[in-house]
Amino acid sequence: MATLIAPSNHSPVEDAESLRKAVKGWGADGKAIIAILGHRNATQRTLIREAYQNLFQEDLIKRLESELSGDFELLVGLVSSFRYGGSEINAKLAQSEADALHEAIKNKNKSNDEIIRILTTRSKTQLVATFNRYRDDHGIAITKKLSDEGSDEFHKAANLAISCINDHKKYYEKVLRNAMEHLGTAEDALTRVIVTRAEKDLKEIKEVYYKRNSVHLEHAVAKETSGDYKKFLLSLMGKEE
Repeated sequence: MATLIAPSNHSPVEDAESLRKAVKGWGADGKAIIAILGHRNATQRTLIREAYQNLFQEDLIKRLESELSGDFELLVGLVSSFRYGGSEINAKLAQSEADALHEAIKNKNKSNDEIIRILTTRSKTQLVATFNRYRDDHGIAITKKLSDEGSDEFHKAANLAISCINDHKKYYEKVLRNAMEHLGTAEDALTRVIVTRAEKDLKEIKEVYYKRNSVHLEHAVAKETSGDYKKFLLSLMGKEE
């Protein structure tokens, strides 16, 4: 099981620079933003916001609000919230909020405020307990329910945030798999995951990839890339041609 503790070796400056890349250009990269902000605790997100301000002389939240559609307000919540970082679990709260999430997802034409409130204020430990209770009580994983209920931008954002909270290694495996299934390979996503996870948990992500696909990640990357780009990625993965 993936750790529920935000990474202790994270760099606010590196995160701020990655977020800058994600919000620049034609359309913001919501997946990249969620992957960063969804796996940081409140203190780390505050440091990221401060680093972003110092580096680029602008407020990260205002930048997100200007670049992202209204349905991506979940991202603004993730960076501006003060999520509790403890490890205690409140079983009654998990049950009540699992039901609240179920009602909010079912009534998708109404406000998303309740989903945003829960995802941005509860600890990851509490959220996982809530997601487990959701599955037990409603007979379906919350991510599957979100997928079944629609493909609007908010549901996609919530699904990505929950996937990252539940198990970020499985999330990154899925990003890599999807990137290499695209015709011509989605190089930005492939590069982003390998570069940002190379010195952190890429070894574990490779193990998850192999279990899911019965193919070593290095072999898949070697097959789908070429030239200096191929050599660069393989070297980061600890494998030469």
